[in-house]
Amino acid sequence: MERSIIDIKITIRGSVPRIPFGEIACAILGDYFELSLVVCGDTLARKMNTTYRKKTYKPNVLSFPLSKSEGEIFLNVRKAEREAKLGRISTRERLAYLFIHGCFHLKGLDHSDHMEHEEMRIMRKFGFKS
Repeated sequence: MERSIIDIKITIRGSVPRIPFGEIACAILGDYFELSLVVCGDTLARKMNTTYRKKTYKPNVLSFPLSKSEGEIFLNVRKAEREAKLGRISTRERLAYLFIHGCFHLKGLDHSDHMEHEEMRIMRKFGFKS
């Protein structure tokens, strides 16, 4: 198997803050993981949430494990922008956290103190505020 592959598709207009998605994914998921990252807005995020989770709200991040070594993440930039503004943090910080959160779900972790601790460890490792 080859080293990790990350395929990033941006479906929104405008710029996306620079985040080391590949390096973060490798740190969490290991060297041999195939990840598809879709950077999207509210419309696609809600459609995916409705279609695959039967939920009608606009999620900030969705993770879909496809196998032990393959998965997809949908990262809703518009929702992250709103959350960042409310939390008085940068959009870049919020997006990094959401991506990290999604990766840990692909790794099989559920919401817990352990997951939160690991998320903060990765945030610090890559120079983001925790």
